[in-house]
Amino acid sequence: MATPATSQYPTSLILNPKPTTTLSSSAPHRLLWPRTIRRNSNASFAAAAAGRAPLVPTNEIEEEASGDFIRRLQNGPDVRGVAVEGEKGRKVELTALVVEAIAECFGEWVAERRAGNGSSVRVSVGRDPRVSGRVLSMAVFAGLRKGKCEVFDMGLATTPACFMSTVLSPFVYDASIMLTASHLPYTRNGLKFFTKEGGLRSGDVEQICDRAARKYALNKMGLGRSGAAPLPPITRVDFMSAYTKHLRDTIIERISHASHYGTPLLGFKIIVNAGNGSGGFFTWDVLEKLGADTTGSLNLEPDGLFPNHIPNPEDPTAMSLTVAAVLHHGADLGIVFDTDVDRSGVVDRTGAKINGDRLIALMSAIVLRERPGTTVVTDARTSVSLTRFITAAGGQHCLYRVGYRNVIDKGVQLNEDGVETHLMMETTGHGALKENYFLDDGAYMVVKIIIEMVRMRLAGSSEGIGSLIKDLEDPIESVELRMAVVAQPKYAKEKGAEAVEAFRKWVEEGKLEGWELDTCGDCWVSDGCLVDSNDEPADVDARMYRSKISNELHGQYGWVHMRQSVHNPNIALNMQSSVVGGCQTFATVFRDQFLLACGLEKILDITQVDNFARKGKLA
Repeated sequence: MATPATSQYPTSLILNPKPTTTLSSSAPHRLLWPRTIRRNSNASFAAAAAGRAPLVPTNEIEEEASGDFIRRLQNGPDVRGVAVEGEKGRKVELTALVVEAIAECFGEWVAERRAGNGSSVRVSVGRDPRVSGRVLSMAVFAGLRKGKCEVFDMGLATTPACFMSTVLSPFVYDASIMLTASHLPYTRNGLKFFTKEGGLRSGDVEQICDRAARKYALNKMGLGRSGAAPLPPITRVDFMSAYTKHLRDTIIERISHASHYGTPLLGFKIIVNAGNGSGGFFTWDVLEKLGADTTGSLNLEPDGLFPNHIPNPEDPTAMSLTVAAVLHHGADLGIVFDTDVDRSGVVDRTGAKINGDRLIALMSAIVLRERPGTTVVTDARTSVSLTRFITAAGGQHCLYRVGYRNVIDKGVQLNEDGVETHLMMETTGHGALKENYFLDDGAYMVVKIIIEMVRMRLAGSSEGIGSLIKDLEDPIESVELRMAVVAQPKYAKEKGAEAVEAFRKWVEEGKLEGWELDTCGDCWVSDGCLVDSNDEPADVDARMYRSKISNELHGQYGWVHMRQSVHNPNIALNMQSSVVGGCQTFATVFRDQFLLACGLEKILDITQVDNFARKGKLA
């Protein structure tokens, strides 16, 4: 057996299982790298050496040796995993050696698609402030260089900035990697991938992870690629300055203020809550340089332990703190970013929280003023009231699969088919615009909102930005429940898909009275939730279906949406009702006449559904 190569990475990483304060440079360190493992079966190693996927491992040790666990780190178009010890029942899986293998395979993947171009592949790398970021970024550098890529280190950055580094002159890199796990706990980390065409799709990431699993197995045996050829360089670049200038210029040019052209935000108070993620730059490099007063802004300093709250515009604490700051300081607008700034939410001057459906409605109102009649694509969890709001404003509403990449790809496809589509949004706060490379950029979305806010004041309005959605009706009830898949992790996706497909079949066969698979406008709910209107359907990264619900008394009064989670081994159940008590009724029917009738309680933990059905509220 060949001796595995010695790791080139530090064997320590700052961490604190129960973070309360920012760690100093003298904080304790702990080992995080993989345990020494036994040789896997000869058959699995032979398969790996031959370039085929290793056989299914028979135990955890063999699974790590074969690299098969890397395939499970794929989460739709991203890679995510535990990078720091501290989660009960979860071991570290996103190690430096794993990240190096994935980055190397990404570099190879990009190079293969540039066949015939003699120049080397140029890849930028950014990271959010997570405590594992520095060490894992070194692993990304090493993997890319082994893949013969020139590396450009952006340091602390945002996910949208990574993509923009592939299109903004003079950088225009061939590809980019962002190290982030979005709003997940500090113990997690992950990778997001971009080329000039945008974010990678699930099928692309699946190919990269499959190759990385084989490469990892070979590296474990000491059979990985080696040689004396010099590796391409690593260059430190300040891309964030160019990106922030792009945002500032957009605001300046779109407002075109008559009296103070270069400082169009003079007289405005704007509060930013960055959640100690990567979004603090927006305060001092965009807002303040344009003249805004940002007094009262929160959690601007990057802190990879996120000590104050989850950096997430959906997080109740994040929104409540921002509301309080807006009201206390009399601000015109509050902004909440997630960790890597591809999502955002806002707070109106009145303290009204604008996220979820309300944020989609606000962006729809703004875009429809500029692009009358355009189509707005959202995921299938949005309310009937939102559809009415969009159509009343002269737009078209296309409901599509849950998953930000799915929603964006649908918008791209509609435009290719000749259907003008300028806005694509998910209820989690991901929002992409055709004018901005179909990129889900939380900072750019806020730029659009700020521009409209200033235009309203210049036009003589004394109302806040929230006045644009005063006609939007909130659903009477909206509930999300979760059911964990009770299976070994490697079988969880398969078992979850079986449960969701059983729901589709149960509804189609009429076994739930008044339940009907939802046509969602012009789309028919079918494979993976909503079928594509073109001849080549997109890859389905998770199964999901939505059923509309009617009865004689109320007519159609709600819906139930069942889907696999892309990021975790569980099933999400979203329900909305226009009648008080409707969601509890839906949950009861779903439990008694579907879950228990099908015996699905054997593979799903139905505790949340059962509790809600009995009590009518979340436990």
